[in-house]
Amino acid sequence: MARELPYIAAIGEAVHQEMERDETVLYFGQNLGLTEDDPYVKAFGNDRVRVTPISETAEIGMAVGAAFAGYRPVVQLYMAEFMLVAMDQVVNEAPRFHGMTAGQVKVPIVLQAGYGFTAGWAGQHTGTIYGMFMGVPGLKVVVPSTAADAKGLMTAAIRDDNPVILFHNYLLTLEHGDVPEGEHVVPIGEAAVSREGSDVTIVGIGWTVGKALAAAEQLAGDGVSAEVIDARSLAPLDTATILQSVEKTGRLVVVDRRLGMPRRRRSSPRRWRPKASRRSRPPWSS
Repeated sequence: MARELPYIAAIGEAVHQEMERDETVLYFGQNLGLTEDDPYVKAFGNDRVRVTPISETAEIGMAVGAAFAGYRPVVQLYMAEFMLVAMDQVVNEAPRFHGMTAGQVKVPIVLQAGYGFTAGWAGQHTGTIYGMFMGVPGLKVVVPSTAADAKGLMTAAIRDDNPVILFHNYLLTLEHGDVPEGEHVVPIGEAAVSREGSDVTIVGIGWTVGKALAAAEQLAGDGVSAEVIDARSLAPLDTATILQSVEKTGRLVVVDRRLGMPRRRRSSPRRWRPKASRRSRPPWSS
């Protein structure tokens, strides 16, 4: 049975349920477990819920080491750009050991990272940077667009035996949606057809899926039948579903967000004109 939950609460429910199911799941973060009243501390204790130093290198490094020791850590990073401080751990350590050891070593770690525009936050904290992680061997990247998929993909990420980055858009944080109770798993690497159509394929990623659906509705009023695909997983990418749709429609549009902040627009452009010095002015000018 499903009930309505905010997007961010669905992610939290997945973590909580997996910690109940599997005692090797740990939860790390700079703002977790600050008091004994923290709900995760109350449920699982300070041994499994750890407040970390204000150092992404430290907290992600701790998680990689814990994964080597047989645990399944989830690191709550809040801002995706924080991973840039710990690229050695994210790119050069965690994803490589499984391949370097011919599958003998598993590194089950989840990095939960927010991305995208948020009012009042600096440009260094509002980027869309999942593209730079898509080509890293051994690293999986998922971007849920709905509350149900947020829960299902987080569950799948925790159960995966290798590193997964779950990107969640800030603008979806309080968006409500129907979320299944109990266990809910969305397989990593499977896209979803959110709307069927025959004239054009529109692929959305995370927050832009809603924009793609709105565009499809508007196009329908003009007699254009648009099929909308929610990528859900970027690495691995479900190219089979996308290509099958494009084979039917013959056209493809990808809707994504730009890397940085939106540019500030002026209502009317101002021209710069050099000021004339007093000496260069004609004698009749005032």
